[in-house]
Amino acid sequence: MTKKKAFFIASTGQHVGKTTTCLGLVSGLKKRFKDVGFIKPIGQEHVETNNGISVDKDVLLFKDHFKLADPYEMMSPVIFPKGFTRDYLDKKIPNESLVECIKYCYEHMLSSNDSIVIEGTGHVGVGTIAELDNARVASLLGVKMVIIASGGLGSSFDAIALNKALCDAYNVPIAGIILNRVLPDKRDMIIKYMTKALERWKIPLLGCIPYDDFLSNPTISDYANLFKEKIVSGSSLRYRHFKHIRLIATSLEVYKGLMKPSQLIITPASREDIILATLSEHWNVKIANPNDDLQAGMILTGSQKPSANIVEELQKANIPCFYTPSNTFEAMKKITSYTAKLRNEDSPRVEEAIDLVERHVDFDRLLDAVGIRSK
Repeated sequence: MTKKKAFFIASTGQHVGKTTTCLGLVSGLKKRFKDVGFIKPIGQEHVETNNGISVDKDVLLFKDHFKLADPYEMMSPVIFPKGFTRDYLDKKIPNESLVECIKYCYEHMLSSNDSIVIEGTGHVGVGTIAELDNARVASLLGVKMVIIASGGLGSSFDAIALNKALCDAYNVPIAGIILNRVLPDKRDMIIKYMTKALERWKIPLLGCIPYDDFLSNPTISDYANLFKEKIVSGSSLRYRHFKHIRLIATSLEVYKGLMKPSQLIITPASREDIILATLSEHWNVKIANPNDDLQAGMILTGSQKPSANIVEELQKANIPCFYTPSNTFEAMKKITSYTAKLRNEDSPRVEEAIDLVERHVDFDRLLDAVGIRSK
């Protein structure tokens, strides 16, 4: 059998943890191979580099974190910006040119790497409208696919079956399944029965990654990006994580009994009593231990902006905070349904993701399944 250098990663849906898993896979491969590459053939959420090149956000994360040698344009060959689908359907963008670009970049990376992780976009069928869904791209590149699924049993298997159908249509072999965000108390049971269920297709279970609260815990910078607002204080701590999120619409007396360390407070900017009480507790902790503080953060809401005096006091305390004109309940609803993307600046969460994946994926079995042999 011809030796392969690459494999394709897709997921059963959005927010399943594909990028998180890819971080751990690239890290694990770098411990086994000299040169490891990462390519995202189709990108949607993109940013501009310092050189003015538009690249997928994940490519920026992987290149910066792992100091990968390949140029950005090779790692992110095709971007679907706003309006792309309409332009494609109007025949302004030929499919052949997109295919040629992806193949060219992939071939370039094959020549310079011992192994390559190819990250797809969303579930296996994403991109179908432009005739470049993940299954077709994997078929064009001649690689096997590893599917990341949510860590359940029945519903997860159903989702795998749906995605497998498109892989079958393109004759793309599925090398294995990795389950992500598996509840720790159900992990042994799910490994046992998912392995049995996958036996009908002769597809191995390559990993079972447990759920980790910290990885699902956005920073205040993530929330500021969500609301498209600027941080008004504590910008040096914008990547701070919080153990608790609390909406405060109660009396000051009740709030004082609810204060605890590492808490993100969501309250109207007009509630200066709540803000001042938080500041007071911050300084109390600081006085007791100069190397410590309340580890607080604040999202101030409502039609009334925080006063200049309040902002100045928050800045003195270096408490990360931003203001949004959304009302408190709208803000809370938006926050509770939000899933943050990993960014290189959030190094604690990136390192946590890498460690978790590396410990719970069977790399020997993975390399065997996709046809890569370590040196």
